[in-house]
Amino acid sequence: MSTKEKISEELLLEEETVKQNEIVLFNDDVNTFDHVIETLIAVCNHTPEQAEQCSLIVHYKGKCTVKTGEYCDLEPQCSGLLNAGLSAEIV
Repeated sequence: MSTKEKISEELLLEEETVKQNEIVLFNDDVNTFDHVIETLIAVCNHTPEQAEQCSLIVHYKGKCTVKTGEYCDLEPQCSGLLNAGLSAEIV
């Protein structure tokens, strides 16, 4: 195995060990579609189309992963969703 191959293999292993968490948004009977969409755009930097799709998935499936990343990056966004009255958690 060449040095280049060994380094590439080590980088791939390093990338795989980074734990990816998710913010899961849950359906409720309180918030309107507009509020959910506006909040996803403001807090999670979704595009309007992405926010609308997530809101529909939450409505029909009961929950939807709205953001993926490292815990420290997701925590303030999840707090923003909770502060806006949405039901969300990091898993």
